[in-house]
Amino acid sequence: MNERNDNVAVGVRGVSVELGGRSVLHDIDFRVHEGGFVGIVGPNGAGKTTLLRTIVGLVSVIRGRVEVFGRPPGQNTSHAIGYVPQRQSIAHNFPATVGDVVMMGRLRHLGLMGFPSRKDWQRVDDSLLLVGMLDRRDRAVGRLSGGEQRRVMLAQALCASTRLLVLDEPTVGLDLPAEHEFYALLRKLIRELTLTIVAVSHDLVALAGETDELICINHRMHIHGNAEDVIHSHAIREAYCCEFDFLAGELAHHEGHDHAEL
Repeated sequence: MNERNDNVAVGVRGVSVELGGRSVLHDIDFRVHEGGFVGIVGPNGAGKTTLLRTIVGLVSVIRGRVEVFGRPPGQNTSHAIGYVPQRQSIAHNFPATVGDVVMMGRLRHLGLMGFPSRKDWQRVDDSLLLVGMLDRRDRAVGRLSGGEQRRVMLAQALCASTRLLVLDEPTVGLDLPAEHEFYALLRKLIRELTLTIVAVSHDLVALAGETDELICINHRMHIHGNAEDVIHSHAIREAYCCEFDFLAGELAHHEGHDHAEL
């Protein structure tokens, strides 16, 4: 686990959000410190994706405020946030190379003419190198595996001089070995780039085993703390209600499997 950094990367202070006249988030309050890896969990329909979209400035709040590195999202911090939304399948014949897709992360940096410079292409190569995909630079992105496409989208986010990565269901659809590899890559990026990562996942057990802290919501805050403490807390039972018995069984199976491998 990372040593604590007292600088706040994300501050969500008493935030409430309505969509279509319906309350989705109510009085959400937490801090994410720089260099941290924080997971957001909760049952289906709890408002997790809305919370991520609020952090990156895509959804407005009706009460409270969000700050990213001390400023509202989008105010001199847009380049600092890399957002990877829930995965959408890329058609096999999609007419773009890996390099083209990663270059999309540089669009906000391009000049008036909008043509990438040598510096921009170097940034693309550097980002692909970080995620282990430089050798795929000229390959059609639609021909990559799901895990490889996920790495390309990470490279696209990193290409924008990112300090904060916001990931929505980053491992959905990956098998277990690919999931472990992806989380190991995220840890490597945190170490090498001093990144802060906030990730949503439906897989409570997997996320608890990878993150420093967990935030559990179900339209409102239920608990925020050390991942191990959170997953064994009464508050998470309250958030998941009837789903928790199943999750607890999955956790016991997971822990028993880990012990058997030792």
